Amino acid sequence: MFAKYYEQIESIMLDLALVCLFVLMIFAVHDVLKKNDVPLIGKVVAYGVLGLGAMGFVAKGIIQLIWQSNGVSG
Repeated sequence: MFAKYYEQIESIMLDLALVCLFVLMIFAVHDVLKKNDVPLIGKVVAYGVLGLGAMGFVAKGIIQLIWQSNGVSG
């Protein structure tokens, strides 16, 4: 049974690992910004870049789901 769902389990674990990494990056960026007393525009830029990176992974996942539902393998 495990071998049957190996790819699905692997995909889910990869997605969870990426979410954990983004959460850790948010904590690290927040800590650095807080300790260095960064102005608001710097915080907006730093969190914006981190958010755009996360949205890129979400978009990749959505595109992958759409392609797989249409029978495109990749």
